[in-house]
Amino acid sequence: MLIDLPPSACILVVVLQRLGDVLLTTPLIRSLKRAWPDARIDVLVYADTAGILHGNPDIENIVTMPQRPGALQSLALAMRLWRRYALAISAQAGDRPTFFAIVAGHIRIAPVEQRLSGKIKAFALDRSIPAGQRLHRVPQMLALAQAIGIAPIAEVVLPEPPSQKPVVSGAYAVVHAAPMFRYKQWTADGWRSLAAALLQRGLQVFATGGPAENERRYLDDVWGSENGVVVRKDGKLDWRELAELIAGAEIYVGPDTSVTHLAAATGCPTVALYGPTDPVLWGPWPKAGLKQNWAKSGIVQRRNNVWLIQHNMPCVPCQLEGCERNLGSYSRCLDEMPLNVVLLAVDQALASR
Repeated sequence: MLIDLPPSACILVVVLQRLGDVLLTTPLIRSLKRAWPDARIDVLVYADTAGILHGNPDIENIVTMPQRPGALQSLALAMRLWRRYALAISAQAGDRPTFFAIVAGHIRIAPVEQRLSGKIKAFALDRSIPAGQRLHRVPQMLALAQAIGIAPIAEVVLPEPPSQKPVVSGAYAVVHAAPMFRYKQWTADGWRSLAAALLQRGLQVFATGGPAENERRYLDDVWGSENGVVVRKDGKLDWRELAELIAGAEIYVGPDTSVTHLAAATGCPTVALYGPTDPVLWGPWPKAGLKQNWAKSGIVQRRNNVWLIQHNMPCVPCQLEGCERNLGSYSRCLDEMPLNVVLLAVDQALASR
């Protein structure tokens, strides 16, 4: 049943997760904006993820908080948000995001865990959906839209719509070698060989990456500080500029990271290298949406403008943080991923252009 809101209601969406999760919450935000075009929609996120929402036409304000706030910071934010919104939605289960949704909204909605703590939270919520179901992130978000009683819009929204003006002359590829964590990395030799193969196919190669020091060191190791094969753009582009560069590329290649989700949403032919992560839950969402979800495993899978590659190993995907079970671990499935499989997907993606 549709929740009764005034046309110009204030709505808060709470997304205290990583960059890719924040981007994949935009279908929920778009669904809210289509249902209430005159509403003001604010989003509460961690400060280091806010950039991926800048320029989003559905969002009025981005409210930020530190990733590890102190008690006084949390209390100050709670007081600032207290009952400011007609509707507050947490996009995830968890104590902190649910708390802020409960504090902020007159009507409160969130996923809840299927255990005692979730049942307790449900008493403070007006509506809830079960958390922990084996659903892709986007259908999870659209289940919240359906719980509100509005039509779900399965559209990932870019930070700002790319312009039609070319940002680079000539045909080029974008390669994003650096995920946030070691356990999602392919090999430096693999990336260098891929860049050389793209050059042989007549493409200029742009290498992207974030501004973090650990990413810069990794990319120095991959490309070398004075590399003539690729044009390095790491740390030089904001999210809007990055989306625009990718949108004009003949192909994008990257690991399981937020930039790969961004690339898929631009419509650029996207080749995604996946290791431990389960694509059923976290596969890239193509620009035209997913008519058929990703399979749990498959050497090369295609969905619309996205090719997803996995190594043919019985343990893939394990859904663990690498072989050593920590963020700094290696992942054998990525360390041993063969170049010829990556190039097979690359050539299929280029042919689709």
